[in-house]
Amino acid sequence: MSDATKSQEPSDADLAAEIDFLRSTPVETVLANHLFVLLQLGALRLADTPPQLEAAQLVIDTVAAILAAGGARLGEHVALYRNALAELQQAYVRAANG
Repeated sequence: MSDATKSQEPSDADLAAEIDFLRSTPVETVLANHLFVLLQLGALRLADTPPQLEAAQLVIDTVAAILAAGGARLGEHVALYRNALAELQQAYVRAANG
């Protein structure tokens, strides 16, 4: 294993810190972070030339499923997530129609 590969591997302390973070952070917060990363990923795929429509559709479907499953349990910002999804869906339609 090269030194570059070794330096990229998380240490036991890093893993322990990540576990502590996940244990101490509300689930709604972790899910919100992931939702926004997914939404950004979808937007980036649509911004590609040419747009990666299948990849963006997968992201849209996944975010929609999380929102449907979590509903109001996702916390006070669920309307913001739904609005962001709607914007991504609109961007998809624009990209698909060229």
